[in-house]
Amino acid sequence: MAASKKTAAASKPAASKTAGGDLDADFKAATQSALKLKEDPGNDMKLKLYAYFKQASEGDVAGARPGMFDFVGAAKYDAWAKLKGTEQAAAKAHYVKLVKGLG
Repeated sequence: MAASKKTAAASKPAASKTAGGDLDADFKAATQSALKLKEDPGNDMKLKLYAYFKQASEGDVAGARPGMFDFVGAAKYDAWAKLKGTEQAAAKAHYVKLVKGLG
């Protein structure tokens, strides 16, 4: 009976790796799909996509906020900063969900 518990415990990490691998593949596919959108999703959605992509690929925002005359850079920074503390896997999953909603 102890051997079966060890076998079940040993299989759990493999299952989470598979799930992570699926999420990584879904994320990669979503990034490709986002580049091929037929319609412009609008600036608000583009900022959300940017922020979730950056959080998923790099983690929390780093560096100084762009100056007040760099409107686009500041908007991107602010959108990404709002996601501070969001785990990268959660950001990937949300990014995939957003892209699927656009397709």
